[in-house]
Amino acid sequence: MLALSAAVATWAAVRHPSAPPTAGPTASSTPTVSPTQASPTPTPAPSTSSPPADPLAGWSVEEKVGQLFVVGLDLGAGKPVSTQAVTGDHVGNVFLHGRSTAGVAAVHAQVAAFTALVSRATTHGEPMLVAVDQEGGKVQSLSGPGFSTIPAATVQATVAPDQLREQAAAWGRQLAAAGVNWNLAPVMDLVPASSAAQNPPVGALQRNYGTTVASVTTHAGAFIGGMSSAGVATAIKHFPGLGYVTANTDATAGVTDTVTGFDSAAVGVFRAGVEAGAGTVLMSTAVYSRMDPTAPAAFSSKVVQHGVREVLGFQGVVVTDDLSGATQVAAWSPGDRAIDAIAAGCDMVLFSKDPTVVHAAVAAVVAKAKADPAFAARVDESARRVLALKAQLLG
Repeated sequence: MLALSAAVATWAAVRHPSAPPTAGPTASSTPTVSPTQASPTPTPAPSTSSPPADPLAGWSVEEKVGQLFVVGLDLGAGKPVSTQAVTGDHVGNVFLHGRSTAGVAAVHAQVAAFTALVSRATTHGEPMLVAVDQEGGKVQSLSGPGFSTIPAATVQATVAPDQLREQAAAWGRQLAAAGVNWNLAPVMDLVPASSAAQNPPVGALQRNYGTTVASVTTHAGAFIGGMSSAGVATAIKHFPGLGYVTANTDATAGVTDTVTGFDSAAVGVFRAGVEAGAGTVLMSTAVYSRMDPTAPAAFSSKVVQHGVREVLGFQGVVVTDDLSGATQVAAWSPGDRAIDAIAAGCDMVLFSKDPTVVHAAVAAVVAKAKADPAFAARVDESARRVLALKAQLLG
């Protein structure tokens, strides 16, 4: 496995042998030295330290691009479509799509069989990030023997934070035992109490950690801490928040938030998630008219570069919400969806619902990177972030 590590600096100690003893000079033989005459400055020994190794050294454009994609692995498919994405397109990460009631051991066996497709010849031995939606309540992908029944976030928000952290640690250990190392949770969308029932993507599904800033930050932070202690990365979502929309981006086009700005409390809760140790930030595909009315958040450099990097101060991996089957982005071709997200500053693009479009998306990104040096540099930047996350998470 390729590891991201800094080179170890080594220094050679230079020792000067002592001169043989001589008689001290007499008064008559002592040379006269001008007060302004400077002693010669010794030449410093050259450094023998090496610069850190480039984790992308020797990687092709195709291999770099593959690290930026997350493909959906249908838990119910005998021969997943996503196999070709891994073996042919170098895609290096998977999302467990759908629902499984088979339990920990069965999911582990399925994940192990699939990740064995990653060969040193195609991905330099890099391990896969294996993601899932394991929030609780109506959004719990994995259940059955060995998995706890996780309550909805609205219920988790009634538990003492220390107790919730312990529970989340147990849920994280279950995921780790199943071969999952990345949970696309918790939801940190701030949903007003007065309109929660009319908020289809979050409030109506009880995915919110209460309706106050304090409740969301405290309990989502406990969830993050518990998962992290089990070695499972988290993704705070859906930045900059879906709490004020009246339609679901998965099923509706033109979903727009006219309320949230960079100075809103809905954005501030995500900053608390970053401070709590969130491993990644997941971008919404809604449009935010007070931030950038021209593009969905995941395609907007204003929302990603200014909002995530500057306002939140987050320098880790930014991933999109699903770009393969969401009605909100259906007007874009699969290739344009991926290119626009990466150009905006996203590091990873999620194609989970419909893995059949991944090949076209990967091909478009590869072609763009080969034709546009600035975009190629953007790909390299994101690939290094992904590899750094893997090194930190998987060793």
